[in-house]
Amino acid sequence: MSRIIATAVLAFMATMSQAAELLKGDAAAGEGKAVTCGACHGADGNSVVPNFPKLAGLGEKYLLKQMQDIRDGRRMVAAMAGQVDNMSDQDLADIAAFYDGKARTPELADADLLELGRKVYMSGIMDRKVAACSGCHSPTGKGNGPGGFPGLAGQHADYIAAQLKMFRKGYEDPAGRTNDGGSKIMRTTAFELSDLEIEAVSSYAAGLR
Repeated sequence: MSRIIATAVLAFMATMSQAAELLKGDAAAGEGKAVTCGACHGADGNSVVPNFPKLAGLGEKYLLKQMQDIRDGRRMVAAMAGQVDNMSDQDLADIAAFYDGKARTPELADADLLELGRKVYMSGIMDRKVAACSGCHSPTGKGNGPGGFPGLAGQHADYIAAQLKMFRKGYEDPAGRTNDGGSKIMRTTAFELSDLEIEAVSSYAAGLR
């Protein structure tokens, strides 16, 4: 029986591997498909307006999932309305590969918020059971590509803060759709953070190299 189960597991893994290969992004193809994205996110994925996140080096798996969620109505982002509606999974994978291959421009942390930001990011807040950001997003803010956790280093601090506040709200519309990526981990963590702590940790993460 164990041999049959093992064979079934191997077959399933092979199928999943083949499916992953089909969705492997082509950065060269993605460059052409991402032309219109550049209007908001920058030609190289480094937006100059904090309202629009930097996509450069954000993480291929993370980018693909977010674009799929937006396209399929699982995540509501007003500025993205209609932008990816007619794109296939392969189109989105190509765009994700293109932007993930770009280097992100750096940002500077606010010196007045540095100590508090470092504490929250590196250690969390034990008495409120707030997990350290570094556990998923890495101590250097580079993220965890295979795990689907985005890189935060160099991201606009205002954008990070806005997302944390959205997580804290746990926003969900009447249709059951969210505009925070559907992450219960982040909703739970952000719920215990004050506005000052959100501002500080966002600034600290943005300033990481």
